Amino acid sequence: MQTTITARPLTAQDFAPYGNVLEAAGQPDKIINQGFCGRWHNRAELDFGTDGRAGISIFKAEPRDMPYKLDLLERHPDGCQAFIPMSMTEWLVIVAEDDRGAPSGIEAFIAAPGQGINLYRGTWHGVLTPLHAPGLFVVVDRIGDTTNLEEFPLEVPRTIKR
Repeated sequence: MQTTITARPLTAQDFAPYGNVLEAAGQPDKIINQGFCGRWHNRAELDFGTDGRAGISIFKAEPRDMPYKLDLLERHPDGCQAFIPMSMTEWLVIVAEDDRGAPSGIEAFIAAPGQGINLYRGTWHGVLTPLHAPGLFVVVDRIGDTTNLEEFPLEVPRTIKR
């Protein structure tokens, strides 16, 4: 079992199995507001289930240091979850595939300043992990009557390094 994982830069191609990378990269899809604004249109596949709705929350997480000790993964079976930083700092994104209800093949990414993510419904992921203060994020996720949270403590913690 691999206990040390090297985080690599977040790219849309590498992150595609887990969700969408949200960033204003390349040419915008449209120029709007009398030519003063570029619009990168419809960049996330939002899924809130049949009995949920979208909600926008603000999270403030304590910055973490690298190397980072990973001992818990979680997922949201009833809807997607997007994290959009409110500051231009890098942050750590940890994801894993599902293997019969347990996380498998843990990967780590360093999100560059200005990059957000949208996790697909049911994607195993680490907790919100800013690397710098203030750790403020807009979170778009499912609001509904179900708990929509499964946690998986790791028997063997992993070390995430650069």
